[in-house]
Amino acid sequence: MDRMWLGLALAGVMALGNREKATTSPRQEPAPRAAQDSAGPTETLPREAWLQGDPADSVYRAARAALDRRDYRQAAELFAQVPARFPRSGYAADAYYWRAFSLYRVGGTSQLRAALAALDTQRERFPTAATKGDAKALAGRIQGELARQGDPAAAAIVAEAAADAGRPPAPPAPPVRPLPPGQPMPPTPPTPPTPPGGDDRCADDDDDTKVAALNALQQMDDERARPIIQRVLARRDPGSACLRRKAVFLIAQESAAGTEDILLETARSDPDHEVREQAVFWLSQVGTDRAVSALDSILRSSKDPALQEKAVFALSQHGSARANQALRAYAERPDLPVDLRERTIFWIGQSGGAENEAYLRELYGRLKEESLREKVLFSVSQAGGQENARWLLGIAKDGREPLELRKRALFWAGQSDASMTDLTALYATTPDREMREQLIFVYSQRDEPAAVDKLLDIAKREPDVELRKKALFWLGQSDDPRAAKALQDIIEQP
Repeated sequence: MDRMWLGLALAGVMALGNREKATTSPRQEPAPRAAQDSAGPTETLPREAWLQGDPADSVYRAARAALDRRDYRQAAELFAQVPARFPRSGYAADAYYWRAFSLYRVGGTSQLRAALAALDTQRERFPTAATKGDAKALAGRIQGELARQGDPAAAAIVAEAAADAGRPPAPPAPPVRPLPPGQPMPPTPPTPPTPPGGDDRCADDDDDTKVAALNALQQMDDERARPIIQRVLARRDPGSACLRRKAVFLIAQESAAGTEDILLETARSDPDHEVREQAVFWLSQVGTDRAVSALDSILRSSKDPALQEKAVFALSQHGSARANQALRAYAERPDLPVDLRERTIFWIGQSGGAENEAYLRELYGRLKEESLREKVLFSVSQAGGQENARWLLGIAKDGREPLELRKRALFWAGQSDASMTDLTALYATTPDREMREQLIFVYSQRDEPAAVDKLLDIAKREPDVELRKKALFWLGQSDDPRAAKALQDIIEQP
């Protein structure tokens, strides 16, 4: 039986016995064996010229012809000219390898060292070159030849590679858990004023006495107290800031007409930021259409982001159709900072209701910023329901969407009410490898037997070895006894 397959199954069984260790102590992938490092190149000639019109095309053809007739010195010289004269050429990446190969064929200590230098340059400048695998094998051969010629540094490298061949391969590395989108932190409402004498920041006996007198007068005759409180709020001297903070609380307790206007004016014009923010907070506690209009006015006219954020929170507490409309208009404004629009989308989702859910699904297609679209995905997933789950799966299936957003949509669909039937059917119709990997993780997070069935099917039949490894790992985390039995069957298979 395939030793790699057996090793994967053994790793799964070990994970079943010690899940916590497996998930918290990821191990590295197996190190390459020395025999692999020193293997010869898979080709002895570069591929025929394929970039007509490339400035280095003629030089590359000449270099290839020299190599074909085994004129290795000439080939090394010509391959060196490709990146030296035409550094942007499409042939430059592989030219470093074929120069090194030619120098290796020439032999001699200086040529071998020059070959290693060419391979080092290729690795630094072109880490994804098509010949990078052969380059590693060629470097191993060159080090071996230098070691035979008495080079101590090369001998040490070869000895280390030989010792590495005797080390057993490490178990497969456990997959990295996809990170769910971070939930936006809700704005912190302003702290309501404390009773007189209870706020150390405003510990002033004279102010406390005045507030106590205003409070008593308000209880006796609110019409008489109201103009006095307004005069307090009209003060702009720094010494009255604490008194104004407490006056905001007193005016908010009134139910008389005009309370919203007083709070709005305070929120707009008071020089103390805490007085302004508390005025916005108390507007959220005044459940009238005029209060909603006042908060909407702050969103439209204020230039203070902190005040706008508090107004968004305040509107989300009203829950009325007019408040929702104000939030939607704010979320769609392209001139606003993205983070404020993200918070608004969050609070629209938290307000609940089929109308808000439908609005967010429709809004998604009109947004350009990826972070805003991500917040819509999260908010829709939190609402739950089959309709929202189907919509999320639709985003996950849409190949026109950015891959990361598709992965997020799939994750949140799996966390919400998406059916296992829909999720398992999606695997066969998903060509993207990363999306299949995400699906495997989604299956691992579900409790239904169908999720384990799908992981077992992937572990046995998926042609992609890496995806089979992922499925085996997550089976090792399962409490389902069928997972342990399947891993045992793989190990005992003749």
